[in-house]
Amino acid sequence: MRHPVAVNRRARHDYELGEKYEAGLVLQGSEVKSLRAGGASLREAYAEPKDGELWLVNAHIAPWRSAAKGHQHEPKRPRKLLLHRRQIDRITVAINEQGMTVALLSIYFNETGTAKAEIALARGRKSRDRRYDIGKREWQRERARVMRERG
Repeated sequence: MRHPVAVNRRARHDYELGEKYEAGLVLQGSEVKSLRAGGASLREAYAEPKDGELWLVNAHIAPWRSAAKGHQHEPKRPRKLLLHRRQIDRITVAINEQGMTVALLSIYFNETGTAKAEIALARGRKSRDRRYDIGKREWQRERARVMRERG
């Protein structure tokens, strides 16, 4: 059972999502406490490869109010993502050769209480693609309404 802390709903709208991955996060203690209190925003978050590792960039985790001044974390600091080497290599190839990006979909705590991030390879959508999806969704809704009325 996953306990979602923060969800990036905008990602599903702005990107065409491909392969999804579950990644561990390297966090400081005050970041974990802040996440448990629901203090995260993923609106502009993405992942990028650097030196053979994958880093989460622009994810905002609010500072923990009760932490001492010397133990506060930087809210938008880069955070290392923990994945298997093959997964990192596959993601890096997709970014460099296929022009894809890595969108952060959600941060949650798994059954053991470990913070995890759900990321996905993504390709940006054009506005005409979004309009097509909206039209398709409206047609499905209209069709379901007509079927309900008919019995």
